[in-house]
Amino acid sequence: MNKNTIYALSTVFGKSGVAVIRISGDQSLNVISNLTNIDTTKIKPRYTYFTDIINKKTKEILDKSLVIYFNSPYSFTGEDIVEIQCHGSKAVLNSVLICLSNIKGVRLAEPGEFSKRAFYNNKMDLTQAEGLADLIDAETSEQQKYAIKQMSGSLRNLYNSWRNDLVKILSYLEAFIDFPEEDIPQNLYDDILNTVFKVKTDIINHITKNNVNERLRNGFRIVLTGVTNAGKSSLINSLTKRNAVIVSDIEGTTRDAIDINLDIKGYPVIITDTAGIRETNNPIEKQGIEIAKEKINEADIIINIYDTINSSPDILLDKEKTIFVANKIDKLSQIELDNIPNDHIKISAKHNQGIDVLIETIFNIIKDKFSNSSGPLITRARYREALEDCLDNLECFSLDKEIELSAEDIRLACRSIGKITGVVEVDEILNNIFGSFCIGK
Repeated sequence: MNKNTIYALSTVFGKSGVAVIRISGDQSLNVISNLTNIDTTKIKPRYTYFTDIINKKTKEILDKSLVIYFNSPYSFTGEDIVEIQCHGSKAVLNSVLICLSNIKGVRLAEPGEFSKRAFYNNKMDLTQAEGLADLIDAETSEQQKYAIKQMSGSLRNLYNSWRNDLVKILSYLEAFIDFPEEDIPQNLYDDILNTVFKVKTDIINHITKNNVNERLRNGFRIVLTGVTNAGKSSLINSLTKRNAVIVSDIEGTTRDAIDINLDIKGYPVIITDTAGIRETNNPIEKQGIEIAKEKINEADIIINIYDTINSSPDILLDKEKTIFVANKIDKLSQIELDNIPNDHIKISAKHNQGIDVLIETIFNIIKDKFSNSSGPLITRARYREALEDCLDNLECFSLDKEIELSAEDIRLACRSIGKITGVVEVDEILNNIFGSFCIGK
């Protein structure tokens, strides 16, 4: 890792009341000397200094700012850090950043480099770093909640406990490789098998019970389906409280799947408006109908909306994940309303009737699914892939074969878990992880 001192604007570039510029590395105190008149020999960590930011070459005052020094290793990156809190005008920011660029040994940070340095300096593991990235990207309260849990080390502790158990087994096996004349005692033999069985069982439960948790990060998939003119687009507009899609009495207006992002009481949702399913000779509409069928198969929840006057619900849909919605109830008599099944949600998308009931139903379904998954959450596909690879190696493990081969199975299983937390060398995936961060983080 390059040890140059780095700097970056940690807040958004543009007009704002306050902006934060972050500097990290051995030259951080030198930066303070170059930009201010503060005596760095007397500076106290975690004290705030109100001072002029000065261009020492021109003697020009650039801004009046707050400066805070965080000493190594008690900082976010584990290095000396300086934060400059200045006014957020473009002129101020440009002038300060230019001065920083002219200081020898100081350079602009790469994307995610502050967090990358925190990882290398053992201030966080990869799961915590990705939890931080998720917190920055969080758009709903539930995303925020679970990102903070991950940052606190819930996944790290779980995965490290499994890895530590396997490392202990590996140490026993390595010892018997060094002393082949010794037989494995029966009690140790049983302990090894029991530990492998327990770790396998825990990982299987963790994977199978977390089949919806990646949705927390990417959004739960809800698909609207129904015949043409059932009111799908009108319902989308009612849910989003804006004209998100075109509404028309002309059949086949929606010909492609349209994704709309929503926040349903803290849960991220991607709701898809699909083409009305019917027999048609129009090749473009046919393609839209095929896309609709694919989206239905991939959905976490299906909302089957039907026109109570001219159509009926689709009885062929998966009942376990389908919400049946009877639309256009404003056109029905009381007798006709009473004939609608009790488990169907009655709405008028045009007049916003029953929309709150539908939202509450969606929320309860997602909450029930999500609550069923106890313990730390799998929020990234790479965690699942690494755990599945670990399981494959543990399935191959047996004490009935050559002990060197048994040890290799455990070693590979440890390596797979280590790829998640970064315990082993994983340079090939680090750039992908930290490259997705913003420049000042």
